[in-house]
Amino acid sequence: MFPLKDAKLGAFTFFASALPHDVCGSNGLPLTPNSIRILGRFQILKAIAHPTLCQYVDISRGKHERLVVVTEHYEKSLEDLLKERKPTSPGRVLQTAFEVLEGLEYMNKYRMVHRALAPHNILLDCENHVKLAKFGLYHMTGYGADVDFPIGYASYLAPEVIAEGLVKPSDHTQSERFLPSGPKADVWSLGVILFELCVGRKLLQNLGISERLRFILNLGKLYVPMCCVDDIKTVMAEEHGCCEIIKELPRDVLTLLGKCFTYHPSKRPSPAELLHDELFSEVSGLYKPYCKPVSLFSSSLRCADLIIPEDLGTLCEEYLLERSIAEVYYLWCLAGGDLEKELTNKGIIRSKPPICTLSNFILEDGESFGQGRDRSFLLDDTTVTLPLCQLRNRLKDVAGEAFYPLLEDEQSNMSPSNSNHDLSASATLPLIIRERDTEYQLHRIILFDRLLKAYPYKKIQIWKEARVDIPPLVRGLAWAALLGVEGDIQAKYEGIDKDTPIPTDRQIEVDIPRCHQYDELLSSPEGHGKFRRVLKAWVVSHPDLVYWQGLDSLCAPFLYLNFNNEALAYACMSAFIPKYLYNFFLKDNSHVIQEYLTVFSQMIAFHDPELSNHLNEIGFIPDLYAIPWFLTMFTHVFPLHKIFHLWDTLLLGNSSFPFCIGVAILQQLRVRLLDNGFNECILLFSDLPEIDIERCVRESINLFCWTPKSATYRQHAQPPKAPGDGNGATRSSYYSSDYQDMPKTDLSRESIKLNELKAEVSPRISAEDLIDLCELSGSSNMKLLNKKSKSGKPKILAVDIRNNEEFNRGHINGSINISYNSAFSTDGELIQCAATSMLQSFRGRVIVVMGNVIKSTAEFAAHLVKLSYPRVCILDGGINKMKPTGLLTVPSPQI
Repeated sequence: MFPLKDAKLGAFTFFASALPHDVCGSNGLPLTPNSIRILGRFQILKAIAHPTLCQYVDISRGKHERLVVVTEHYEKSLEDLLKERKPTSPGRVLQTAFEVLEGLEYMNKYRMVHRALAPHNILLDCENHVKLAKFGLYHMTGYGADVDFPIGYASYLAPEVIAEGLVKPSDHTQSERFLPSGPKADVWSLGVILFELCVGRKLLQNLGISERLRFILNLGKLYVPMCCVDDIKTVMAEEHGCCEIIKELPRDVLTLLGKCFTYHPSKRPSPAELLHDELFSEVSGLYKPYCKPVSLFSSSLRCADLIIPEDLGTLCEEYLLERSIAEVYYLWCLAGGDLEKELTNKGIIRSKPPICTLSNFILEDGESFGQGRDRSFLLDDTTVTLPLCQLRNRLKDVAGEAFYPLLEDEQSNMSPSNSNHDLSASATLPLIIRERDTEYQLHRIILFDRLLKAYPYKKIQIWKEARVDIPPLVRGLAWAALLGVEGDIQAKYEGIDKDTPIPTDRQIEVDIPRCHQYDELLSSPEGHGKFRRVLKAWVVSHPDLVYWQGLDSLCAPFLYLNFNNEALAYACMSAFIPKYLYNFFLKDNSHVIQEYLTVFSQMIAFHDPELSNHLNEIGFIPDLYAIPWFLTMFTHVFPLHKIFHLWDTLLLGNSSFPFCIGVAILQQLRVRLLDNGFNECILLFSDLPEIDIERCVRESINLFCWTPKSATYRQHAQPPKAPGDGNGATRSSYYSSDYQDMPKTDLSRESIKLNELKAEVSPRISAEDLIDLCELSGSSNMKLLNKKSKSGKPKILAVDIRNNEEFNRGHINGSINISYNSAFSTDGELIQCAATSMLQSFRGRVIVVMGNVIKSTAEFAAHLVKLSYPRVCILDGGINKMKPTGLLTVPSPQI
């Protein structure tokens, strides 16, 4: 998207036609409102950027099918030239024609036609270059079918457009649309505009609309075998008394007008054909061919065509104007911008008391009398300029250096964030406040924009900054970077067969209309089509996996953020599933799901034993509520705006982080769960209460930091990545990677059968995890940490349950000995002694139970959980795993 520079932000509004309330579609569901259809089609317009086209920025729905469109805007247009009533020079006419044709040709590549070409829609920038406005109106309205006003202006309509007339389907349930206008209709409109510029006046102004249309249609009568095509412009000149001016025009201009005024569209050149005609041979040399910028994920070198400006004075004095149009509009909204307020202030939106809209007389069949047609439901051609004064005032104290931050300097050694230090106070505020802070978002957007342009080289810095927060405006690209998406994703996506019918097509068709349908964008027919293609691409490209219900919900966040880039949505989804949902979509996934739920149950017991005991007692197991949580990574549970904040953090964690999110959700519902029985819990989860997502994220991170890495080991998790196959973001945290990615040694966790895993209440941890957490490095430095280390590792206490004799033969230095046989009384309470007193004093820290027999160890841990001891785990392999390490110590003999 181009920088704002001398452009303005403009807004115009119109109404979509209302649909009857008593009609349903072929699927039995209510008809999709036309405003939502328009909103869906509009999205592609935001991705169309060309020097001769006004950039579309945003669209919003209001009441009663009102739509407000935000676009790049300029105050000056060809209409102003015509008001001077002076003929335009032939050279200027040819240049204008060439620039308009460039824009039309580029539009046609996206299968779009302007259809509303008129002098007031051909804007001029400060250098008098053409900018086509409202070029997407015909496309977004479904070729005019979804609005009650015609697209186009009577004087400029091509004969074939008039001949077809304004045809709209009477049956709203039918998907067939009438034949749209072709690109050649715009060539005729251009011919009329060029003719007006040549003679310095507007055509057919003395005729009414019906007479104008009749006049244009009657031009076809000139096409008899003995006549030439020049007759039309001659008739036009005679009608307006300007034959002498036309005769004095250069040959190339006359040729151009003649080709534009070819009556039959089959013989009329298209914009592309006319643009490459010899008559533009001299003009074309004045323009450089437009090259579309290389996308972030491409096989091409992004800096291949990089040009450093020789004169920095060409940059705007106001740094804000060097930012993209989308950024400026986003900041304008944050600074308090209100579209409807601006349109109301200019008199574009007028409110009318409901009593004044009633008809005086209504027949039984619904025909009404006594009330004139409300003209507010027609298109208002006025484009209102959005003032930037409020935004400038908010950013007046931002230094120029903030717009060009240094990403590398001697003092930036692994700092938490490269953001301006003056914003450190803002960084501590709640996320919802930071996302609405104009100045803070400006800094974050600029920083992420710089980092993402340097992706993948700046991958580590992107990870660092994402830990602070991710600006909503760049979330889609930031997520792709965090997921390690690279390469020519577009070519890969296009190479997948998305058209051939497959067995899952029917299930996809059933699921899509039910997926996040509260969202206007995803509920649009355009959104449904994109859902269908992305989901089908994933199914086809993963033949070893199958489509499960919930995959559509998993796709939704990626599609929403990359609505105009299906390839990127597909690539993100394809990178996300193996990391967090490995083998969840196998045809027989029961063993994967059961292992996952068992580990989750152990995590509940590890972090909240009281809640775990209660849920187990009433039989409310994770199988009853947690499968849709994990199968969709909570997208089936939370609305999209909450998922965005949740996944901002999820993508920074390893594959065990979802367990912590699940526990955090349960802890928010803890009081109600402890007070209720089985039936009440089922009802509670059938309509999940409001969850504070920011609190959920904070608590998930805390739980994650307290969980030893090997405690969430799963034998069905993603296998270790090959060397050099990681995402390259080497992070210094203890939890930087998955446990499965660590090199396997004799001290690693061993796989056990699922029934054995289910029999254990507490999770196991590996011997290497114990050594790492206790920082055991040799006989000269054997110690047990009683406080958190600098790397953020949790506090830990080792409990050896062997008898005293075995304990004295060798044990972990700093561990305590509580013999299993004499630890508990008949009623299950701990028998008081010095060791159990120490255990109680360590309550709340990670307690690692170890012994010779794993069954006894598991039972001892289960007893502690029954007594509501949190963070209890078992040493996998018992004390025997530690013997070969040489880290066991023998107490000195008493003399």
